[in-house]
Amino acid sequence: MRRRGARLAVALAALALAASPLAAQTPPVKPAAPAEQPAEPPPPYEPQLLRMAEVIGALSYLRDLCGAGDGATFRAKFASLLETEGNTPARKETLAGAFNRGFRDYEITYRACTPAAQEIVARFLEEAGRIARDVANRYGG
Repeated sequence: MRRRGARLAVALAALALAASPLAAQTPPVKPAAPAEQPAEPPPPYEPQLLRMAEVIGALSYLRDLCGAGDGATFRAKFASLLETEGNTPARKETLAGAFNRGFRDYEITYRACTPAAQEIVARFLEEAGRIARDVANRYGG
């Protein structure tokens, strides 16, 4: 658990860093097909992790919409988080579902960058940083 916690802390610390633009765009992460495996109990930080995935999904859409052009950076950071925490196909599907929900909810709501969208971006960046610090400090080992 400590080793996994350390990897999680590194992945979350990377998410908390300021976004930098990437040259190539990548599509949103699609959930993996469910497979038959014994259910593993979720980690104690599961609610925070799911919220983080949802926030990253929203940021990947909104940052591109508002001209930052770094949505691919957030998708790459989520892919790193998925690699670190997605130890079963069901877990990957859950995390990807949260990411996609965040992306789609704001894709439906915002067609243009508005002051409200910019405020949401600022709040989500702050929230993502707070979640990353809290989880890393509490469970990072």
